[in-house]
Amino acid sequence: MRNYVFASGLFSAVSSGIALLRGTRDAPITWRAVLAWASWGITVALAIGAIVDMRRDERGELVAVDSPVAATQFKREKKALKAQQKAERKARNL
Repeated sequence: MRNYVFASGLFSAVSSGIALLRGTRDAPITWRAVLAWASWGITVALAIGAIVDMRRDERGELVAVDSPVAATQFKREKKALKAQQKAERKARNL
């Protein structure tokens, strides 16, 4: 669990949320404050999405194509396929 919290942006999102809460606690609600909270909400959602993708990759499940983890997963699958083809060629030559 610690790996997911510190490796993703969740830790920074929570800490920036705390700073945002302190900064807007006594201030009136303006459009800038609303935009700041919306931005923070998007940041938290992206951080949670990154954690979900890391977890899926760790379990060997496919992740969405637009995920940053997808490129790594694709390279890993390509490497495994290449190794499998090499083993098949070697078995045919024996």
